[in-house]
Amino acid sequence: MKQISALITALLFLFGTMIPGAAYEELSTDAKACIVIEAESGRILGGHNIHERLPMASTTKIMTALLALEADNLDEWFTVDSDAIRVEGSSMGLQEGDQVTLRSLVYGMLLPSGNDAAQAAAVRLSGDQSSFVTEMNRRAEELGLENTQFQNASGLDADGHYSSAYDMAQLCRVAMKNETFREICCLSKAQVEFGNPPYRRWLENYNKLLTLYPYCIGVKTGFTEAAYRCLVSAAEKDGVTLICVTLNCPDDWSVHENLYEYYFSKLYRKSFEKKIPHELPLTVDGVDENGGNRAMVTVKSAEKIEVSLLQDDEVSLEIFRNPMIFTPVSEGEVLGEIHLSVNGEVILQTELLAAENIRIFREEKQVSLIDRIHDFIIKLF
Repeated sequence: MKQISALITALLFLFGTMIPGAAYEELSTDAKACIVIEAESGRILGGHNIHERLPMASTTKIMTALLALEADNLDEWFTVDSDAIRVEGSSMGLQEGDQVTLRSLVYGMLLPSGNDAAQAAAVRLSGDQSSFVTEMNRRAEELGLENTQFQNASGLDADGHYSSAYDMAQLCRVAMKNETFREICCLSKAQVEFGNPPYRRWLENYNKLLTLYPYCIGVKTGFTEAAYRCLVSAAEKDGVTLICVTLNCPDDWSVHENLYEYYFSKLYRKSFEKKIPHELPLTVDGVDENGGNRAMVTVKSAEKIEVSLLQDDEVSLEIFRNPMIFTPVSEGEVLGEIHLSVNGEVILQTELLAAENIRIFREEKQVSLIDRIHDFIIKLF
């Protein structure tokens, strides 16, 4: 029966894939491209030119940092590649012969936006810059970032190095699910150890929005002559997390703060836990762990059914359950799915799980699938 359950669940996933809402508020800002999304669902709240391909400067390092944090041996010491750290622009202060860890390099990328840190990490992870860029682009394709292409790990201007406001928001959304990334990118400053021999020194974050806006929790600044001022930020207030991206924006601090205040004032959290069934009928009666006869199995959702909504949103909740639930049932077994839609678009999709173990009722003999289906038909009439 677990195979049948798995098949039904797979079909539900096939026909119920989450699609962030296509309809959003058109914004007018000084940025060439801008977007605001609700981080939990990925829903687009507002923006303009969200898919336009533009240079994104050091916001590139969101991808570099994420790949570094996903690697093994984050705290293993190694000597930086002497060629990798010879790079123009912002730096964390690496010198030839320095000992460092990947974790320290991530601090160096996300706080002072060290180009030396990004390139040193690229060589450490892939052996050379070109191979690491290949991995960056592979991951971008895996994440569905259709308007993103990387040419280097640092974000320096290069032909064919571009992204879009939408893609950077989605990349940020993924990166913020990494606990270590989230912990580092929200720091205004931090002590990091590296050198020859290593010693501790302070690194300061270029992201002034962390001090200008009290609800800001990251993420990454960027600037080059071609890209101009770029900013990917995140903010959290009253249980709502938003991500804002501006590319080529002369007044990005103010734009982000104003957009956050605007959307935080419009959004509220709502729980739909009470709309979820607490039990589902068993096709054939079973026995619970205390030996009691059971015609129902207790169920629970895999995650909280709680979303951020705008005042005029139309919300619908659909429960897809396996048409036949045979014993034995194991706690945690997938018995269906929950889809919550806002304005016709699914923004939350999670599994409906068994919350208890149910044994086969007739333990004195082996009950075949045919016998159980027979029992089910008899039960109907």
